[in-house]
Amino acid sequence: MNAKRLFFVLLASLGLMLFGIGAATYAISTMLTSRSTQLASSKASVEQLTSQQNGIAKSKQDIAEYAELETIAKTIVPQDKDQAEAVRQIVKIASASGVTLTSITFPSSDLGNAKGGSSNLSQLVPVENIAGVYDLQISLGNNASNPVTFNQLNNFLRGLENNRRTAIVGSINIQPQQDNPNQIVFTLIINTFIKPS
Repeated sequence: MNAKRLFFVLLASLGLMLFGIGAATYAISTMLTSRSTQLASSKASVEQLTSQQNGIAKSKQDIAEYAELETIAKTIVPQDKDQAEAVRQIVKIASASGVTLTSITFPSSDLGNAKGGSSNLSQLVPVENIAGVYDLQISLGNNASNPVTFNQLNNFLRGLENNRRTAIVGSINIQPQQDNPNQIVFTLIINTFIKPS
């Protein structure tokens, strides 16, 4: 083999080596890019799972923390709209306050109507921002034949305030008697709260 031929063989070998190194570098670079993408995706998945796990742990902690409050709420807020019981309690409070009620009315019911169906939520209005709790308004009052003093009305309102079925007085209308301003006639709307089970 002469020198010229050896030179071309070495030159061809060097070219093949450079091509091989370039191809290997490209293959390794492609593989590293692919692995980097997989690693970033895996890292994002791990962060998401960790975040979800932390959220679940926080939710479990909140459930444990507020379990007693839920039990209290179930005890305090009635689970049915037993109107007879509500009337019985209102009349008892009125009697204890020296107030004679001449009217106790509930909103009209759509039970039995084609639209209303047979829902036990008839007459109830959902309470805003409190899921599963409903409001039932009850209108009540006395008339000129049964006026009361302001103190009697005040005692009656306090009794309603402390009753578990009648939590809030929504509105009140008071009219003093013309012949005796110390005697008043009133109408009021109370909101009762119900959390059906």
